[in-house]
Amino acid sequence: MCGAGVLPARMAGQARRQGWRVVAFTFGEAPGVSAHADRTIPSLLNEAGAVLGTLAHEKIGAVLFSGKFWMRDYFHGGRPDAAVTEITARAGALVDTNLVQAVVTTLGQMGITLLDQRAFLGDWLAGSGCWSARALTETELSDVRRGLAVARLVAEAGIGQTVVIKQGAVMAVEASEGTTDAIRRGIAHAGPGAVVVKAVARDHDYRFDTPTIGPETLTAAASGGATVVAVEAERVLILERDECLRIADEAGLALAGIV
Repeated sequence: MCGAGVLPARMAGQARRQGWRVVAFTFGEAPGVSAHADRTIPSLLNEAGAVLGTLAHEKIGAVLFSGKFWMRDYFHGGRPDAAVTEITARAGALVDTNLVQAVVTTLGQMGITLLDQRAFLGDWLAGSGCWSARALTETELSDVRRGLAVARLVAEAGIGQTVVIKQGAVMAVEASEGTTDAIRRGIAHAGPGAVVVKAVARDHDYRFDTPTIGPETLTAAASGGATVVAVEAERVLILERDECLRIADEAGLALAGIV
């Protein structure tokens, strides 16, 4: 199940190398996926019935989610079909944990396993340490620690995973708009010198989503004058790490994984 971005192609390639037959359902732009798939099927979030029908027809035994799925596509994609209505009714609320369980139940009734994404990421999860040319200052590290505490609370509540901090004050908390827009909003309030932190709930379900930052994240932070982008080590994926480091180093921005 391919959302937007470059991650679906990478994960599809990894699945193919592991010997899986790959049928790709694309929900948005997922460049390069077709090169690793036996079949590629353009799909819509509001038309789950067609997806479920194809899963049954193809005798699919396991499903892997990859890439970015936008809630706005659900709300503005037109009237949901009967299958979507049933799934959302089962979820009760449009928060990740509820939706995951509803999707798991629906797929389980079809004999389909929902796979943990980490098995298809290799060593792409961010380790601990500072990777950029510039290290964090003590003041920045203090803001990062504060940001991790807040971001974990927000993630535990099922709201978002990213916060923007400046001198201990919370400038923005990610909601449904996603990481990049939350960064832009926070930096607009904070001005130069802000710190961006992304963390993950303790019981985060990696079958449905792997928290991710990438070049777009770094560009948004750098263009607004942020001085640090920090992620929770071993729990957040850094897409296109070399490009992220290039952006960070050109901007004099510190990029780090923090325990």
